[in-house]
Amino acid sequence: MADTTTQDNASSQYFQPRNTDELWDLVTAPHPGVGKAHHLGEALINAGMIQPVDLMQSLKAQQGERDRGRQRPIGQIFVELGLVSQDQLRQAIAAWLGEYVVHPGHLQPDPVAVALVPRSVAERESVLPLLARDDALVVLMADPSDRTLLDELRFLSQRRLVPLQAAPGTLMPAIAKAYSVHTDPPKPATAASRNGNGGAPPPASAAQRPSSQELVSNLSSMAPDSDAVATDVVTESDNTLVRLINSIIDEAIAHRASDIHIETEPAPGNVRVRLRIDGDLVPYLELPARFRYAMVARIKIMATMDIAEHRKPQDGKIDFSRFGGPPVELRVVTVPTSRGLEDVVLRLLAGAKPLPLENIGLNPSNLQALRAMVQKPYGLVLVVGPTGCGKTTTLHSVVRDLNTSSRKIWTAEDPIEITQSGLRQVQMNARIGWTFAAAMRTFLRADPDVIMIGEMRDEETARIAIEASLTGHLVLSTLHTNSAPESIARLLEIGLDPFNFSDSLLAILAQRLVRRLCTQCRQPHAADNDTLQAMASQYLESSAANSAEARDALITRWRKTYGKEGGAITLWRRQGCEQCESHGYKGRMGIHELMLSDEPIRQHIRHRSSATEIRLSALAAGMQTLRQDGIEKVLQGLTDMSEVTAATNL
Repeated sequence: MADTTTQDNASSQYFQPRNTDELWDLVTAPHPGVGKAHHLGEALINAGMIQPVDLMQSLKAQQGERDRGRQRPIGQIFVELGLVSQDQLRQAIAAWLGEYVVHPGHLQPDPVAVALVPRSVAERESVLPLLARDDALVVLMADPSDRTLLDELRFLSQRRLVPLQAAPGTLMPAIAKAYSVHTDPPKPATAASRNGNGGAPPPASAAQRPSSQELVSNLSSMAPDSDAVATDVVTESDNTLVRLINSIIDEAIAHRASDIHIETEPAPGNVRVRLRIDGDLVPYLELPARFRYAMVARIKIMATMDIAEHRKPQDGKIDFSRFGGPPVELRVVTVPTSRGLEDVVLRLLAGAKPLPLENIGLNPSNLQALRAMVQKPYGLVLVVGPTGCGKTTTLHSVVRDLNTSSRKIWTAEDPIEITQSGLRQVQMNARIGWTFAAAMRTFLRADPDVIMIGEMRDEETARIAIEASLTGHLVLSTLHTNSAPESIARLLEIGLDPFNFSDSLLAILAQRLVRRLCTQCRQPHAADNDTLQAMASQYLESSAANSAEARDALITRWRKTYGKEGGAITLWRRQGCEQCESHGYKGRMGIHELMLSDEPIRQHIRHRSSATEIRLSALAAGMQTLRQDGIEKVLQGLTDMSEVTAATNL
């Protein structure tokens, strides 16, 4: 038995091993009272805390209370009679059940144990790794029953865990001392440890982390894949797999990816990792089939999901800063596929700052008109388009213009992807009934000037938004529709009152994202007359005046606006270089369609006119369609015609 040392309070005693050998003896040998005691009173007698006569007195008191209809645990009676303190009782129960409360005292943690748990994890979770012996890792914790944390530590260290209860107030000083001594991880002594076994060092910082390609090579060389089914249980390479997942996320951030797709196949098919960069999926990595279960399980642990559930989809979030990465949040969804496998998709939410409104790609006339609309004291402004077209970014750019000390701005978002100082941003949680509609009702009682709603998903939310816009508030929201005129038809179809809607609507901005040409490698070429005629035909296809004379007049205007001397127009095509990773494109930009509400539009709404009629009236009033805005950007050399056609092929 290890020695015990009395702390500040004489009634509170903790096990304080003098070295790690005594600690190992402590956790491998049972407490003297455990094997002999059949109940708590006997355990207290064996520990020398009470005498048999004290136990008899307490049992009589308990029986007397029971006769009077009152039932209390015997331990509380011991405390009430002054036989033991509350702390002593807690210590005795822990020892009786085979648990230990340890004071680290002057213990020097094992360097190999410290190396198995990164300092960021130890400080965040209040965990002190004390000893690595054989396949076991002894850790000192504030709560040894925290199963989620134990799963994470088990996967991170690939050791059998022996959790011990820390004496109150001792963990953080001991952690700081341990990691100040072991600032550098010990160098591995064997090839096995170099490959991730035994005393492998913790994952390096993002700057020092090996690339995912190097880690995949390590994984592939660690075990033969001749029988993938037999090697599904990953053992020796798990530490490398942990580092690999961190590296994939790091590199996805560096490549400006918006999503990471992890796709599993039945053996012997490989695990495929693809990144969505600038809207396109790009093949990135392939892993041996034997890692398909471990990879998904690791991500579930990071996202605090149920690793035992494989039949149902799950949603979760990862705060990557908890694992030594930059402050990026990842939204995680797992999808069950065939043969008991699961795919994982991670969406990167970088907590970005809003762009200035003039930087989102609006042409000068649309920028001026939109700014004029959102400066009105009340009304409804919608940003519409398909999923992933940048609607939230545009809304936050608008709000950035409005965000002054004289305005109270409430936002309801799911999730909060962009943060701004001065806004009151609220995260939705449908599981507890905290929906967009509920948030709108609450905001109206909280003295708002501007309300931003992440999405109009149903008739109730849309109705409350319109009521808010009619009662002196500026309301901004998004909608999943293809164009500005179609948005009006959609809202009328879900049951909105056309008269209230027509009075509240200020403007609808439809948008798409197209890839920008890489300015380092794009290649110029002169546009011939046939090319310009084809572009003019596409430009005018939405209007009623798509005639040869109208096309010629349009080309003449283009030559004056975008042409060089002599009226020659230069277009650009993609090439590919190191700067754009041979894609020819780098980054994305918006193309827009801004429809302002005027009297003809309001009349169309009240009469429930079709989207086609609304479009013709908007075009007559000067609206520029998505394709027209895109063609103007092609003529400016910002993108190419294939991107515009793909984005506007409605």
